[in-house]
Amino acid sequence: MRKTLNLNVLLPRPDTVRRRHTPLWLPALLILLTALTSSCKQTPVEAVQIHRFDKVLFDTPPNQLPQTLAQRHAEFNTDLINLQPDNPDFMALLVGFVQDPTMRDIYRIADSLFGDMKPEAEGLGAALSRAEELCPTIRYDKVYTFLSGTFDYDMRVGCNSHELIISLDQYILPYTERYNYFNNPLYLVLQSRRQYLLTDCMTAIARQHIAIPADREMSLLDYMISEGKAIYFAQQTLPQAPDSILLRYTAQQAEWMERNEENVWTYLLQSKILYETDYMRFHNLIDDAPKTNAFRDSSPRTTDYIGWHIVSRYMKNTGITIQQLFEETDAQKILTQSNYRPK
Repeated sequence: MRKTLNLNVLLPRPDTVRRRHTPLWLPALLILLTALTSSCKQTPVEAVQIHRFDKVLFDTPPNQLPQTLAQRHAEFNTDLINLQPDNPDFMALLVGFVQDPTMRDIYRIADSLFGDMKPEAEGLGAALSRAEELCPTIRYDKVYTFLSGTFDYDMRVGCNSHELIISLDQYILPYTERYNYFNNPLYLVLQSRRQYLLTDCMTAIARQHIAIPADREMSLLDYMISEGKAIYFAQQTLPQAPDSILLRYTAQQAEWMERNEENVWTYLLQSKILYETDYMRFHNLIDDAPKTNAFRDSSPRTTDYIGWHIVSRYMKNTGITIQQLFEETDAQKILTQSNYRPK
């Protein structure tokens, strides 16, 4: 099967605390994306109004795309999107993209699955409202959705200081064979489901605001605590989400971690890897994978679970704010003051 025409352009994505300590970039399709105007600052909480601009894009006759994009330029005026309605070369690529048979099929599947995105609109509105209550500096007033035309699991959701961008086609893999030519690992396909979308949004916001050490290499403990902060924030803003969704685990993987928390912590201490800064020596503990190689039949990303529990204990013991948590870069201080002991 031939590959889909891919129009991705790399744009800065300030989601800096992902697993590899390098600034991540969000491939924003130089086009589309749905603006989403939020009134989540109000009480009672209102659902976010989601505009499916990918729907506008794919439903607009190709010869009318330049005019349509020009008319809606103000609506999509964000550094997360690169629109060039006055650029004939760009528009030629865009027309080819929206007319590509594979992309039209992917759009059809995404549209049939998400529709008006009412569950996401309601859930995201409530979560963003809680986020602002917890940390007044976190205010997100726009959300955009788009189809990327490629599968990149790390690029599901991106954000800047006040806007989110969601790649809807990252959440339809279990429902289509169109992306099979990318040879996607099954464990990533299974995590590319609609139920993870809200958690992905809130952890992306957290990573945008979490400070990272600027004067030293990140250790395994630094990665653990940073990811623990993101999961903790998602838990606080999505209080009804089960642990398996927060951690992107299956129910069986969540149960494995609960049973083996002490064993994992003991391994981290005995192997003296907790303060290791050579990424290649511990990446298998934090990367997405079917399991963690250090343990037999284990859950993946076992250190995420430990980091989350350390941060949770730290917050309970200190009573500090979310903003103070995000600003604290001393992972050892957080570990010490957490008085963490596995179950």
